[in-house]
Amino acid sequence: MSLRDRLRWMIIAVLIAVLLPIGLYSYDRTLKETRELLDGRLAQSARTLDVLIRRAGLDALRLPAQASLEVPILSREDEVQRLHARTYETEVGYQVFDMHNRMRLTTANLARLPMPPTPVSGFDNHFFEGYGWRVFTLVDDVNNVVIRVGERDDSRRDITRALWLDLGLPQLVGLPLLAILVGWAVRRGLRPLERLRQALASRSPGNRQPIQLDHAPQELQPVVDALNAQLERLEDALERERRFSADVAHELRTPLASTMIHLDGVMAASLPADAEVALSSAQSGLARLARRIEQLLALARLEAGVAAGQRNEVDLIVVAMNVIDELAPLLGESGVEFAFAEHDDSLKMDGYEAALAALLRNLIENAMHHVPMGGQVQLSMHRSQGGIVIEVVDNGPGIPPERRASVFARFHRESSGGDGYGLGLSIVQRAAQLHGATIDLLDAPWGRGLRVRVVIPGN
Repeated sequence: MSLRDRLRWMIIAVLIAVLLPIGLYSYDRTLKETRELLDGRLAQSARTLDVLIRRAGLDALRLPAQASLEVPILSREDEVQRLHARTYETEVGYQVFDMHNRMRLTTANLARLPMPPTPVSGFDNHFFEGYGWRVFTLVDDVNNVVIRVGERDDSRRDITRALWLDLGLPQLVGLPLLAILVGWAVRRGLRPLERLRQALASRSPGNRQPIQLDHAPQELQPVVDALNAQLERLEDALERERRFSADVAHELRTPLASTMIHLDGVMAASLPADAEVALSSAQSGLARLARRIEQLLALARLEAGVAAGQRNEVDLIVVAMNVIDELAPLLGESGVEFAFAEHDDSLKMDGYEAALAALLRNLIENAMHHVPMGGQVQLSMHRSQGGIVIEVVDNGPGIPPERRASVFARFHRESSGGDGYGLGLSIVQRAAQLHGATIDLLDAPWGRGLRVRVVIPGN
């Protein structure tokens, strides 16, 4: 998960963790206050009715002793039809009893609600004609009346639903809106990091200019300074590697060349047979040492020098021809039949010319050193749908399939004779990695030998 997504979801989680408990607490408190207010309204209505009865008396109703007066209530349909609005008359009502539990005054919707045997002042709940009722009972011993005022529960549930909408809807709508705004704010806040990424991605290898970010935040400036210092140290290290490679090349090539010249001079003179064998062995050892040093230097150049350069358009056919011209003396002396069999007229690609040259040179040299006198080595290159395919095939002893995965390790020797596969394939692998190429070791089509296939994609 990216830093941007982590920040966005963490902020949203914090908002939910804060706003949701606050919303639930507000809902609970508001609902409690509303219920207390509604209960207070019931009690106040009962006491108001008690005062009116006390002033006028039940006798003012002029009712017979066993009779009661019923106050008509409009139904919900009549409310809408006559008043074009709801008055909620059916959801509230009252009853008035005398001390002999005889109903004297009632609203029509509570006319059949029975009187409890022993009325007690206070609140209680009743289920009556399919509805729950919240009822307040007032026992007036002075006025000798019992007054009951009730309100239907569904009226209170309407208030509860309204509270849910008033408190929940803003959060349901607000949280997604907050998530969008938080995402925008995080993207805007992390824009300096995006500019830093673009500056690093567009930075060319070998560039020693420090990274500059305009209007960088204070928290990011130490990171930019540390990156600049690290890049400077890295460039210094690469420069030291390049100088070291050049110095080693100069210091080792010259004495080796001088020693081999002297050996050639001594070999030209008349020598005893045992001395000639010893000098020949020494000359062969020096030749192997010289090749090993060249491989080490080539590997060092790939590790330090090529990676610091920029890719350029390279014609792979031209590179191959230059490598073949360079190896022409060695090919002539080896007694190996070499052929540049199949290739296009031009194979242009973006890459590191030095790395591609090292790849071809080591593939050909490895093949040459592992085929017998009179053996065959064939190089072919062509373009396919997967990219550019390079193949070097020989009719040498080959490599068993179970050992092919280990030959790319540095200083690995497949056999005790010759140079082995000590560094050549390591250089090939490193050059291939610089171009995102794949390497396959396959059986040669000639019945024996090895076929090395390198596929460079995207070209």
